[in-house]
Amino acid sequence: MTQHTETLAALAARFDAGLAKLAAIADKKARKPAKIDALECAAAMLALNGGAPALYARVAEIESAGVFAHSDWGRPNILQPALAVRSLRQADRATTAIEALSELRLLAVAKGEYFHPGITAERARNFLTQVMALNLDLLAGSLSEADREREHDLGRAVQALYQYQLAHMGYESILDSLVNEVWRILAQRPIQVDDARQMVIQIATCLYDPELAAAADNDDAKRLVESLFAPAPGCAEDPGLAVYAERLVEMDRDELKADAHGFADAMHDTGLVSVYHAVFLRHLRAIPQGGGDALIPVALGLSPTGRDALLCYRELIHTLIDEAVFVETCQAIYGLALLLERGVLFSTPVAAGLWRQIRLSLSAETAANLREVFGDAQPPRVFLLAGVLGLLGQPLGVGQGNNPTCQSVIGLSMWADNDPDYLLQLVAWAARDDEVLTRFEGERVSSKGLEAGLAKERPLDVDPVSLVLVPHLDRIYIEMGRLCGERDDDLHRWINPEFYGWWVGQGFRVIADPESGEIDDYAGFVRHFYACYHPYYNDNMPVIHSQPAGIAVTDSAARYVGRHAISILRVGLDPDNEMRVYFYNPNNDSGQDWGQGIVTATEGHGEIPGEASLPIAEFASRLFVFHYDPLERGNADCVPDDEIARIIELGRSSWAKDW
Repeated sequence: MTQHTETLAALAARFDAGLAKLAAIADKKARKPAKIDALECAAAMLALNGGAPALYARVAEIESAGVFAHSDWGRPNILQPALAVRSLRQADRATTAIEALSELRLLAVAKGEYFHPGITAERARNFLTQVMALNLDLLAGSLSEADREREHDLGRAVQALYQYQLAHMGYESILDSLVNEVWRILAQRPIQVDDARQMVIQIATCLYDPELAAAADNDDAKRLVESLFAPAPGCAEDPGLAVYAERLVEMDRDELKADAHGFADAMHDTGLVSVYHAVFLRHLRAIPQGGGDALIPVALGLSPTGRDALLCYRELIHTLIDEAVFVETCQAIYGLALLLERGVLFSTPVAAGLWRQIRLSLSAETAANLREVFGDAQPPRVFLLAGVLGLLGQPLGVGQGNNPTCQSVIGLSMWADNDPDYLLQLVAWAARDDEVLTRFEGERVSSKGLEAGLAKERPLDVDPVSLVLVPHLDRIYIEMGRLCGERDDDLHRWINPEFYGWWVGQGFRVIADPESGEIDDYAGFVRHFYACYHPYYNDNMPVIHSQPAGIAVTDSAARYVGRHAISILRVGLDPDNEMRVYFYNPNNDSGQDWGQGIVTATEGHGEIPGEASLPIAEFASRLFVFHYDPLERGNADCVPDDEIARIIELGRSSWAKDW
């Protein structure tokens, strides 16, 4: 036996003993020294040949010993790839070790060799794909100076972890999966694209590495990379911003027009905006006597609708470009383009609201919060204005981040879509006055002085508008619940119409009795929903305004996870003549596996970017609460019995089995 193997064997024995010791300690505080000892031992094992498989073989024991308990790693569904990279590459020994052990656990889940109730195999694989994508610089085999200089040989340990994961998942499948994952995410057109941009940067590293020739044949990867680094002829070789700015000065009209088309095509193809695009737009605005103005609609890729809006509000749009479009906020260009395409400015108060937003003075607290999250490369008001453009242009692209704020985020999406001037008023109050005002059943409600709502800490992983506004909305939503007091039905019946707006249906149906929690009339609930929303049974009445609803979320094994707020956008036939419910899910990624073959679609079935959809029966099987117009009820008696029976069976054999 070699010394190397003996050393690993000795460490493994010490690690096993450490796990046993940790498992035997019940007191949370007393566990900390034993936990750190075990983690430091794991880090030492990982740096040795054979360490990763040795730790992988102990995944179940690591979990049962409580290594992940009382930490974020104990809830793998909330872990974020970008944070995982920092934990692996930049953190101390214990943090690096627990992240590595967590990823070995997720690898076992992804391979179907270990079951964890908190995360599905698909989600585990997607997480690892993104983390590995953000570490693609380790593929070359040589460590960076920063990695080499890490204490306790942590750089080598992380590389060993990565290579072990790579051996099990396969490089080509990872790159292909990564590219597919980026396209899947971008198809939903999220406002927050920082993670997607980072993944594209790592894809670019692969594409242009001469030692990774196979990657160069991936055309989908090239489209992503070129959208950021070579979207137009004038920057086709990614010359750098300074060089491109110099080139623009020398370009003739035809060359400028070619670049304008290139930027627009790349932006609308991917939903990503290149920093070169911001340099280009600011150059057009700087041409004397408005000489570049005619190319602005070309660079934004506007249809006749968008062009009409720009022509009607030319001064406003030019000012928005001047005040909000910079390299650091280049993604706002896409929001601006879609804002014009949606015709938002043809609602009279919106233009005035945007002029106010341009000139808005931020409170010290608002400015500090924006600066903390988005930095100080531009003033805080610039990031907020850019965020406003993004939200008004992409109402279905706003996400709740890692925060229990689905009700508030649904409000942002609804208001951006059909009440944008109200949204601008809320933003002004929150950003300028640190207060939001509303009413509940005639009583004035202010967010100032209220205790935190469901989110106990300010959300940091969200867009600028959400950062500023959601804490106020979250507190108000909870306060409305308090003002309800004791009532004879689910409190959402009274809160939602007051919180969201007059368009929320005054009728309300919840599947379970609020007091007993029992389901009394499942068939009646489903029939009622079909009569209100299914075009065949509601006299073909469309959904006029999006309606808040509640679903019972299940995992890929159809186990109940919890209740979640969404909004129903429309119900109609898809291209294959299947009746589907199209809805907005605020949880950042609407593509989910709910078990029983129920997989929410985000494209391919007639979805507008940002929508999720399901066949109506599958959607109804997870429905918990819905609103409706009591004066527009359809014919519940016409709903087929076999359809009702199928829905009830899907519900009773999944989330409702214990209700």
